[in-house]
Amino acid sequence: MSESPSTDQLTQIAVAALEDIKGKDITVIDVAHLSSLFESMIIASGDSNRQVRALADNVQKKLKEAGAEILGIEGEQVGEWVLVDAGDLVVHVMHPTVRLHFNLEELWGAARKARRAA
Repeated sequence: MSESPSTDQLTQIAVAALEDIKGKDITVIDVAHLSSLFESMIIASGDSNRQVRALADNVQKKLKEAGAEILGIEGEQVGEWVLVDAGDLVVHVMHPTVRLHFNLEELWGAARKARRAA
């Protein structure tokens, strides 16, 4: 049995999956010191509901391929905001207007932006 990937590894995989389909404004936030529910959050934007769904689908696919367990996905039907819950990593893919409205970056303002691996 292989070892589960770390949160940092999953974060790198998710960011790469978002970049593969031209996700925009990708932000990685370390929230481990603020929440016991998860360690890291990624927020990204897609230009249309269709792209938002495609981005989230690619993230889910790539994380599963890496051995992550996907605990849930919300918002796929509408596609304005799709959340992919991979346990210690939560990925929010949003239409830009929805992202601006909810402003998760400010909501989690006490969080630290994580450095993205090159």
